[in-house]
Amino acid sequence: MKSNTINKKEIEKFSKIADEWWDPNGKFKPLHKFNPIRIAYIRDNIVKTLKLNNKNKPLKNVKILDIGCGGGLLCEPMHRLGADVVGIDASEKNIKVAKIHSIKDNLNIKYFCASPENFKTKKKFDVILNMEIVEHVENLDFFLESCSKLLKKNGLMFVATLNKTLKSYLFAIIGAEYILKWLPIGTHEWEKFVKPNDLINIQKKYNLKLDAIDGMKLNLVSNEWNLSKDKSVNYIGKFIKS
Repeated sequence: MKSNTINKKEIEKFSKIADEWWDPNGKFKPLHKFNPIRIAYIRDNIVKTLKLNNKNKPLKNVKILDIGCGGGLLCEPMHRLGADVVGIDASEKNIKVAKIHSIKDNLNIKYFCASPENFKTKKKFDVILNMEIVEHVENLDFFLESCSKLLKKNGLMFVATLNKTLKSYLFAIIGAEYILKWLPIGTHEWEKFVKPNDLINIQKKYNLKLDAIDGMKLNLVSNEWNLSKDKSVNYIGKFIKS
């Protein structure tokens, strides 16, 4: 049965804390810290691959779909960089928070409560963002197949997730949730983490070819995230649809 990628338990978990999306010191503090490196990576790779040259609005007119957009932490900066942004999320509460925040800041972002397989749209997108979402869905294969159908030929898909290693269990679950209390306990399930090779092999089936893959690492001294060769915990892949 391929009909659904929504994990109700995961949706409930994030819906409960949805009011805190825009609090930089709240439950989503790690994502606020993570955001600058994600934004820079996405922007620079889109500009380079699509050969864009608008200095003021580097992503002008690029059609982006942010899947699992949460409260809009990536949609808003992408919009400010000039992109035409649509955000979808399976949590109604997340979408409500995202809509209210964008209206407050007078931003023209379209938000819908949907998952990729039931998102009704006639248009295809230049870029799809799957950031910290694939480790929270049911049926990863069907999820990525559904995402691929929403992407134009030669379009880009970014996938950021957690590797399935002993180190990721120690750092992302024991360290971040239980010891440092950066994340609510139960945010992640190690069984749902995704090895890069597994991700690459699924993407290949849907004509998505790996173009770049990088690790992301927190520098504990500067308390900032940087790109790294180490993909054993957090990593991000850029795929191009052939």
